[in-house]
This record gives sequence, C-alpha cells and structure tokens, in this order.
Amino acid sequence: MSASDSLSSPVEVSGFAYVVGVDIGSQSAVYCVCQPDKSQVVKPTELANSRTGFEALDRRLRQLAVPPQRILIGLEATGHYSENLYQFLQEQGYCLCLLHPRQTRQFAQQRGLRAKTDRLDATTIARLLLSGEARAGYVPDELISTYRQLERLHSQLADDSARYQNEIQALLVVLFPEFVQVFADPCRPTALGVLKRYPSAQAIVAAGVEALTTTLRELAPRHSGRPTAQELVRLASQSVASPLATAGRALSLKVLCDQLEHTLANLAQVARELDQLLDRDQGVSGLKSTPEFGRKTVAVLRAELGDVTRFQHVEQVVAYVGLDLQVRQSGQWKGQVKLSKRGSGRVRRVLYLAALRCLALPASAFGAYYRRLVARGMKGRRALMAVMRKMLIVAYHLLRSHETYDPTKVCAVACTPPRTPSSGS
Repeated sequence: MSASDSLSSPVEVSGFAYVVGVDIGSQSAVYCVCQPDKSQVVKPTELANSRTGFEALDRRLRQLAVPPQRILIGLEATGHYSENLYQFLQEQGYCLCLLHPRQTRQFAQQRGLRAKTDRLDATTIARLLLSGEARAGYVPDELISTYRQLERLHSQLADDSARYQNEIQALLVVLFPEFVQVFADPCRPTALGVLKRYPSAQAIVAAGVEALTTTLRELAPRHSGRPTAQELVRLASQSVASPLATAGRALSLKVLCDQLEHTLANLAQVARELDQLLDRDQGVSGLKSTPEFGRKTVAVLRAELGDVTRFQHVEQVVAYVGLDLQVRQSGQWKGQVKLSKRGSGRVRRVLYLAALRCLALPASAFGAYYRRLVARGMKGRRALMAVMRKMLIVAYHLLRSHETYDPTKVCAVACTPPRTPSSGS
C-alpha cells in the first residue's frame, strides 16, 4: 500500500490471489495464508525473526505460483520488531499493509475471540484484511524516519538532563547547601567540574584553598580563582550539611554530574543534527516562517505529522493528533465533552507550549485569536485548546501548500502592536 493512501480508504483485496497475516514477536513470527474465500492455504506457521526466517517465508510464498504483486501481506505496527520484515518483503515486491494494533484488537473483539495466541493473531490479521475493514497505516520515508529518530532522542535526552539536574540539586541540599551561594546554578560546567572532584562540604574543606584554586583555574581561568576558592572553603567549614551517608551520597553526586555532562554533550550533538536536517529540508520553510514555532516545534510537527498529503481534510489531522472532541451521551445523561487525546502526545505537548508562549507575544496572531475568544465569553482553558487546534491547522496547511505564513489568515484583528502617537497627532 502506498504511504500516501488516504486514512479513510479501506484496503481493497479483490485484486489479490492470496492474503497473508503475520504476527511479529521479538524472536519469532507466525504467519498464515488465506484465499479470498477465507479458506486457509497455509495454516499458522512459526518462523524465526531473522534473515533465515524471512527467506523461508519468501520461498513458501513463491510456491503459490503467483506474482508477489498479487499477494497482500498484513503486519501489525509493533515498532522495531516489524520493520526488518516489512523492508525485506517490500524489496521482494509484495504488497504490504501495516495495521494499527487497535484495529486487530477491535476486530478480534467483534468476532468474540477470548483467547489470544500468536497463531490466532496471525489468522485474525488475515481475516481482517479479507473483511474489507482494514485501513493501511502510515509508513514514513527516509526523511521522516530520520526526523522521528532524532526528535525523539532529543526529547529523551532533554528529559534525562532535567531529571539529573533535579537529583543533583536534591543531593546538594544535604551535602553542601551553601554551594549555591557561590554557583547559583550548580549544573553549569564549572560547578559540575568542582562537584565531580569535591562532592561534599567535607571534601572541599579537606582539599583546601590551593587545590580548589588550581581546579577552578583549569575549569574557568577567566572567571574563577583564589577568591572563589576561599569563599567555598569558608562556606564549607561552616556548612550545616548532614553527616548521614556522606560517602554514599557523594558517590551518587559524582556519578550524576558525570551522567549530566555526557547527556548535555549528546544533547548538543543531536540538536546540531536536527538543525542541519531542518536547514536541508525545503518542506518546512512555511513552518519556519511562523514566529510562534521554534525549531523544536517545527521538528516535532514535521516528524509526527509526516506526509500530510495522506489526510483528505483538516478534521483527520485534528483527530490524528488527538485534539478532536469526545462526546459521551446516553438518554438524558450527558457526559463531559473533552479531548480524545489519541494519537501523538508529542504534538499536543509542543502545541500546548507554543500556545502558552504566543500569549506573551503582543504581535502574535494566535495571541490575538485567543484574546478574541476570551472576549466572546469562552473560558481560558478552552480558548487555549482552540489556539492549539488553530496552530495545528495552520501547520498542516503550510506543510501541504509550502506557502509562507500569513498572520492575517489566523486572526483578522490587527496583530501588530499599537504605534506610539507622534507629537503632531
């Protein structure tokens, strides 16, 4: 199936001679082959999740004596486990359909299946394809896959960095609480270098002024020296640090400082790779022209939305990100209307932060849109969700049309700050 196939188009199986369902695991996979009349040609068979197993599957399918283009193979989107087999079968010329696990789970529930085994799952995938209800999932190309890998790694490293910094500051409270009187941010490079060598008040007192001076001149020769060392020793000698578990806590602090340094270095490297990717990609020129979208926001939108031509209309994009409304009502009872929050939480997160940021920008068209909604009586939280939705629609339009951002299409109200009256007016 083409990566640009519409999200609303079910898989058409009338032109295929055979349908194959494959259930992928970390070490092995199970496949079965069915004909359009739902009869099984090959019963569920296990194969290794390796090249040997892939080639065995290819040989078995070629024994069916039909061209690979007339065989439709369905696989669940199981992350990295399914990628190798998908790429192998694609190279052999088979037609492939990547299925969201929710589809197969719902189809199994409709059939009343209570048991769940690999063999049953392979059969369920094949029967789902034959039912005409299956919808092909999106398979990103090389560019989008690179974006996703780098952007998700960047987010993971940023989260790790924040966690390490919190733990370092928590340990400093009991090891040397007065340290922040000299280094306001204990997670800066010079402060980290000092803490790695002297991770407690006792260690600083034991080192003395001369050793500290030498260390500080190595770490920051232009900014730190003997006065800083003298102040650290003075504060350490009068510190109220707890004597409990000092050795264990000091070792923890040294390890955390080392981890943070490596994480920050890796984070900077990934950020440079992302910046180079954004500079080479002409498809994000419209997003980069939007003042409210920083480079991180642009990278996340590009990575998670992927090929936007597969969406037929705006509502599909909104639902894909989970910003569509979920209504629950039965008879006289009406539940709370809220966001479905299905799809990419990464997009919702960056849009939420971008929406908050635009409120502080007086020239922001999105900020003007928010204020107009609030003036009409909408509550602030709902107005913020509306701004997120508007941002998503604008991002979708810019990615699809490659146009330059036009703030007047966001909000017709004047979005520039008022001019200062001249003396003659």
